[in-house]
Amino acid sequence: MTAFTLPGLDLGKFVRETLAEDLGEGLPGGGRDVTSDSVIPADARFSGVMDSRDAITVAGLPLAEAFFRHLDPACRIETLVAEGAQVAPGTDLMRLEGRARALLTAERSALNIVQHLSGIATLTRAYVEAMREGSATCTLLDTRKTIPGLRFLEKYATRMGGAQNHRMGLWDAAMIKDNHVAVAGSVFEAVRRAREAGVTRIICEVDRLDQIEPALAAGAHHLLLDNMDAATLAQAVRIVAGRAATEASGGVNLETIAAKAASGVDYISVGRLTQSAPAADIGLDFTPL
Repeated sequence: MTAFTLPGLDLGKFVRETLAEDLGEGLPGGGRDVTSDSVIPADARFSGVMDSRDAITVAGLPLAEAFFRHLDPACRIETLVAEGAQVAPGTDLMRLEGRARALLTAERSALNIVQHLSGIATLTRAYVEAMREGSATCTLLDTRKTIPGLRFLEKYATRMGGAQNHRMGLWDAAMIKDNHVAVAGSVFEAVRRAREAGVTRIICEVDRLDQIEPALAAGAHHLLLDNMDAATLAQAVRIVAGRAATEASGGVNLETIAAKAASGVDYISVGRLTQSAPAADIGLDFTPL
């Protein structure tokens, strides 16, 4: 197994805590897989194949492997496709062989993470391809609209689908939005305060064209053009004239993204990549040995 590392993720802890939740560790009667322990002989062995039932973009196989190896370190696993690969329905993704009880206990957790992350990667790929119809240079961004505790994994999945990560959290950039502006009094004042505080990356949301110049004058590095139609976005890009990065956000779906990309913005952010992606249809069938 090639070690899977992801900044911000403690993989061992994630695997342990996920399995502990499924096993009910610490709860009355918990701490074991009642079904497998009572039905499957202790020395039984399984071989299995994980496959995709739909066309998907793959993400999460190294995590699935980590779940199986946590309960059966000696299991044999062969990963058949690369992360980020686009595969056809019926494609085998992974073959494994090991102790039946261990593989069955890990099965649901392993499948859940691959289905979820591949679902995000697949939806992201669809948005990238739709965006390319409007622009070959615009970059798709994700957002912070992630499930608590899964941000680093979900943002990893968007990368596998072809997107670029926006800020990872509240710590790595200032993003000034309407509520910040309301308290500060104006776009200019909000950006000025962030600049005076020494923030090195300042993103400022503007929802009107007349907010662009004050934001730039105060020192914004990146403008989030909120809920603007394609024509207004094009006008905003002309006003900015390369003085800051431009990002379209709000009202973006598979039908509108090409027109918004054609406006000339540098980026388009889409919250539904992580907020609304359906799980990929992936199965795992075992055979007794």
